[in-house]
Amino acid sequence: MSGSPFLALPGAVVGDAPDEAVAAHYGNPMVEQRRLEEGRAIVDLSDRGVLTVTGPDRRSWLNSMASRALDHLAPGESAEALFLDASGHVEHAVHVVDDGERTWLVLDGDAAPSLATWLDRMRFMLRVEVADVSDGFAVVAAMPRDDGFPVELPDGALVWRDPWRQVLPDGYGYAPEDGHAGAGWNYAEAIVARDALGALVGAVRSGAVEVAGSLALEALRIAAWRPRFATEVDERTLPHELDWLRSAVDLHKGCYRGQETVAKVVNLGRPPRRLVMLHLDGSDTILPKPGDPVVGLKARPEPAPGEEPERRAVGAVTSAAMHHELGPIALAVIKRSVPADLELIVESHGIDVAASQVEIVPAGAAAAVDVPRLPRLGIRP
Repeated sequence: MSGSPFLALPGAVVGDAPDEAVAAHYGNPMVEQRRLEEGRAIVDLSDRGVLTVTGPDRRSWLNSMASRALDHLAPGESAEALFLDASGHVEHAVHVVDDGERTWLVLDGDAAPSLATWLDRMRFMLRVEVADVSDGFAVVAAMPRDDGFPVELPDGALVWRDPWRQVLPDGYGYAPEDGHAGAGWNYAEAIVARDALGALVGAVRSGAVEVAGSLALEALRIAAWRPRFATEVDERTLPHELDWLRSAVDLHKGCYRGQETVAKVVNLGRPPRRLVMLHLDGSDTILPKPGDPVVGLKARPEPAPGEEPERRAVGAVTSAAMHHELGPIALAVIKRSVPADLELIVESHGIDVAASQVEIVPAGAAAAVDVPRLPRLGIRP
């Protein structure tokens, strides 16, 4: 991919990984958050990967491998899907939209080549073709207040609308719907020809639309409890741990890799880890980095007089941002067994940052099916 023309806008500051190829902000991240939240700004996501799948078998073929039903995806309809390994761990997350002739998959840029390679190996004798078109197409995002977009899009643009706002009919939500932070998450991505980015930059320069950086988008995403593949996922991630069954998994769909684990954890088990949002103490103006450890203080045994309580690592920060209303916040993945009311500490930059947790996947998340325990053989009631 070539460098983004958005980086030539006044005040543009390049971001950190995983968004190092686009602008983190254009001078004032807090103001940019408000613009974005109000539906007045666009965000450059031209570092995202874009794949296309063509051929008459494309939707049924993708449906056989993805966590959501894609075989009847109508032109212009949006979906989110995961590709899992045989043990149910998340390998890829894609934003899906079909234009009637090809299916478009948007994903974090560095993941596009590996997914394209894997999909190409899975074609067998089916009438499908997979192409990585990231060099020719790019993504811009917005939070429109209606069904439109804050700027007139180039001809041929496709818009993907995020389903995170509510639990899909065949999905499953661990977090209660009442008061869910994602209810106001009205997020959309537009796939445009890469050579049309210059016209969008021109619209920003002329004042036809405002612009926001990746920091603004990340802050609003964290506040909406919205998981992202590039930040929240590691090699052990199950979709249940991130509450991803609400938008990216169809529980009535079978016959895809990892489906058995998905069903087993929902029906009989509990997620081994859980996603939480952390409200951070901002008195030291320290914003944690992804990977910073989250620790809890052991209550037992009680420490000897003059000694500090023993610390135990319970998880790690995955994303952190300064929100224009909530202040410093973060997403973290922690052990399921951590009590919901336990005050946590984030160890960052050599400083202890106090953190209070907001449950996304509850500590007491139970199995969907109550299976009675069978009496042991030889034991009379």
